Amino acid sequence: MKNISQILNVLLAAALVVLTIKMVNLNKNDEVVSSVAQPDALEMIMTRSSVRAYTDKVVEKEQIDKMLHAAMAAPTARNQQPWNFIVVDDRALLDDFAQTLPYAKMASQASVAIVACGNIDKALPGVAQSYWIQDVSAAVENLLLAAHFMNLGAVWTGVFPIPERVADVTRILSLPPNIIPLAVIPIGYPAGEPQVKDKWKPENVHYNKWN
Repeated sequence: MKNISQILNVLLAAALVVLTIKMVNLNKNDEVVSSVAQPDALEMIMTRSSVRAYTDKVVEKEQIDKMLHAAMAAPTARNQQPWNFIVVDDRALLDDFAQTLPYAKMASQASVAIVACGNIDKALPGVAQSYWIQDVSAAVENLLLAAHFMNLGAVWTGVFPIPERVADVTRILSLPPNIIPLAVIPIGYPAGEPQVKDKWKPENVHYNKWN
């Protein structure tokens, strides 16, 4: 009986070692999968680029919702959130953007465009009203990064402050007077491999004072 007990103890110990090794390997695999599924945030920022050519694959509503959630997570002065977003997936309207706006020709290929607007009724009063421009711009950058994270291509095409472009987008989308279009962002699946630009220039950095 003593020999049998010793053998059972050895087998139990061996089983525990094997189980421990499997658990360690499983955790390592989970870490690998997690690192693959969740790209580094800085990598997303550094590899984002303006994409102006798209395939005919449709951007799903769930993806659009995620981009809008990201946009509205942007910082905003005194939490005014002076923004509104118009999702445009009507082909006639997208074609109108392409024909009317000088730098939005790619809208004719895009699956969707999101128009980021400032809402003056929600902006701060007085001279601080112009903070809406910074707030909506921050929202647009968040939206672009979210698109890149989901392997979509997008490009920021400026509208405000060019009066003619503001008037054209206002007409196309029947915007009320308190809504000012800041940018039209065509979005789609990239056609080809986007080219990333290295914009790092140390000469643009100063510490403490200019000189």
